[in-house]
Amino acid sequence: MTVIKFNNVTKSYRTHSVLDHMDFTIEEGVLTGVIGRNGVGKSTLMKISAGYIQATSGEVQVFSENPFNSLKVSANSILVDDTMSFSDKLSLSDILKEANRFYLNWDAQLAQRLFDYFSFHPDVRHKHLSKGKKSTFNAIIGIASHCPLTIFDEPTTGMDTAVRKDFYRALLKDYIANPRTILLSSHHLEEIEDLLEDILLIHDGKIRFHGPITDLQEMLVKLVGKKVNVLAHTSKRTIFGSQVNGAYSEVLVENKFTADEKIRLSEEGIKMIPVSANDAYVALTTGAKGGIDDVFNRTATD
Repeated sequence: MTVIKFNNVTKSYRTHSVLDHMDFTIEEGVLTGVIGRNGVGKSTLMKISAGYIQATSGEVQVFSENPFNSLKVSANSILVDDTMSFSDKLSLSDILKEANRFYLNWDAQLAQRLFDYFSFHPDVRHKHLSKGKKSTFNAIIGIASHCPLTIFDEPTTGMDTAVRKDFYRALLKDYIANPRTILLSSHHLEEIEDLLEDILLIHDGKIRFHGPITDLQEMLVKLVGKKVNVLAHTSKRTIFGSQVNGAYSEVLVENKFTADEKIRLSEEGIKMIPVSANDAYVALTTGAKGGIDDVFNRTATD
């Protein structure tokens, strides 16, 4: 079953389009990473999916209906981000009790175990927590709610390294035990790539890639060998990054070599090295500027 469907969706603020004619579908029971640099539209996409804001144009369907002001979507989804807040009249313990009344699939035992593990005091108010502790508590709500559509928008803001690892581990273990549709956004793919099944890669308001993380890794390949030989095989290909070390060079290119071409590469001593999903993500979102080194390679008259 399709849980989220965007058809030609645009979201604009005055003259600036955050999402630009976006098309994609998210299927039921898939943990998808929404990946992209800061400011590319990840949060906007998630807020539209959760029904918090409307698209400027195009069609959005969540659980087969427009999510904006939808009781069905509200009852079956949760959006966890750094703006999540709770009443000052409620202690953290009270919030867990109210969540048990509000969320149909709430796992009270899991929530309490996580609450105790991360050393929360039951009488503290949410507003008095540090940034990292707020993020951790919000994450507990997101995990224990077991909503059919669970959305985490940069959920680890302020968490230290150990807590981030614990959160990702807890999310993965609970997802395996209780499959549901999860969107997890981040611009740090290297931290979450082991969790993900699919990746929705956003760049300049468009979908740059959507599919299994293994397919993203296989999109690009690194060629390492003598500079003259590598150049002969890449001169007519799109290069996503290169590095020269004396007579040898490393070039990142699209992995579109035929079987015969791969044999010739091997015969000429050129190694084909797989790239990580994070390296592929960085390469695909660097754009035509060529990376930070290009800033220092330009002359003052450029």
